[in-house]
Amino acid sequence: MFKHLTLLLALLALLIQASYGQTGLKISELLYQPRSGEAEYLELYNDSDVAVDLADYHIVRVLHDTLSTHYPLPSFLVAAHGYVVLTKDASSVMNCYSVQYPHLIVECNLPAYPNDGGSVVLATSDSAVVEWFVYSPEMHSPMLRNEAGVSLERRSFSRAVAEMSNWFSASSVAGYGTPGYENSQSTEWLVPEAAFDFSSELISPDGDGYQDILTIEYKMDRSDLMADARVYDAAGNAVAQLLNAALLGSHGSVEWDAAGLPQGRYLVLITVYDRSGTRQTVRRTVAVINSR
Repeated sequence: MFKHLTLLLALLALLIQASYGQTGLKISELLYQPRSGEAEYLELYNDSDVAVDLADYHIVRVLHDTLSTHYPLPSFLVAAHGYVVLTKDASSVMNCYSVQYPHLIVECNLPAYPNDGGSVVLATSDSAVVEWFVYSPEMHSPMLRNEAGVSLERRSFSRAVAEMSNWFSASSVAGYGTPGYENSQSTEWLVPEAAFDFSSELISPDGDGYQDILTIEYKMDRSDLMADARVYDAAGNAVAQLLNAALLGSHGSVEWDAAGLPQGRYLVLITVYDRSGTRQTVRRTVAVINSR
């Protein structure tokens, strides 16, 4: 039921974004499942060349798929291409995460964000919806054993807030949250996810000559990218390494032979990065079956 609702709200969000401009504040990061006794937070980013006043915006609660309570935001000047963090408890955020700019943590009243998924709506003070973000636990890294205290970060402000693949768990290296500064995940995409073409969503390594091996072909517009590629089982254990600091050419392919592995779903995790340290993660799920 929730999955169907998520798709419906995501479609609505896309339609909303087609109607309203993409300058000004945008939703950047959300901690919706804090650790026990800690506070949620919502980070916004000013994707424009001029400062904007928070007082010109509201956060809106969604109830039964409709916009409900409006939460006016306090007056606070958000610098051009700058961040602001909204929370009910600033001291909790500053004590639990590496906060580089404490003055960007703003206490205010916010709706509660359920752990099993929900919506974050940013609107102007005259009730025009700017962005509608439908989040769910499925956006987190499947490698996480516990999502408590891990924020969801937006990877690119040039891509729609409603794109599920535009969100990912904050890096453990960054302390699982980056309130008030650049997100730990790639802020802009190095390659389109379609650059990696999987031969199938399932393989049957039974030696019958049909879909025995998974082939991943890639085409790059750049020649300076490197990649790691690993396969994980449902328990999060690495079962295969396909690429290790490999320099990607303009095109190529890599194969995975799953012979000997039990049936089930496996995660193929491809991490692409450049010399500056910008990283992008491509995730695909592949089913291994035995047709015999």
